Amino acid sequence: MAAAVLTLTFVLLMAAFSPVLALKGLLLNALSVAATFGLLVAVFQEGWGAEWLGAQPHPFLDASIPVFILCVAFGLSMDYEVFLLARIREAYRHTGNLQRAIVEGLTKSGRIITSAALIIIAITGSFALAGIQPVKQIGFGIAAAVAIDATLIRLLLVPALMKLMGRWNWWPHPA
Repeated sequence: MAAAVLTLTFVLLMAAFSPVLALKGLLLNALSVAATFGLLVAVFQEGWGAEWLGAQPHPFLDASIPVFILCVAFGLSMDYEVFLLARIREAYRHTGNLQRAIVEGLTKSGRIITSAALIIIAITGSFALAGIQPVKQIGFGIAAAVAIDATLIRLLLVPALMKLMGRWNWWPHPA
């Protein structure tokens, strides 16, 4: 199932943008999810900051929790990715200047991405204060995934990588 989702996502992103941006999107989503899982392990297995959440470290996470978080985080991060890339591509088509297009794309989508992320973080983050350990893990995991993705990935790494890749962003066809 994971292979089918990744393949379909790649094909759709490739059709909408380019193979380069599709691959970049999937790799950055993997980075975001890996960072989230690392935080889950650090807090709920190793106990780093677990006392702030009223959690007790356990030697393992329930197997369903990472799967659930992966599905939600992947879907949300793809939404953010498509929204940001669409604004950048529109600006690039209009100006022909990648640096200006990145700035315009971020300007047009940054507040919306950040606002949506803050709403999701507030809602799911409140679950991290629940009295039930799996609910704490889900709430913390989704809030962390969204925070990492909306800040480090979409608003920092995506623009930086697009700037570095230059015209290769739109290979094999110009935007």
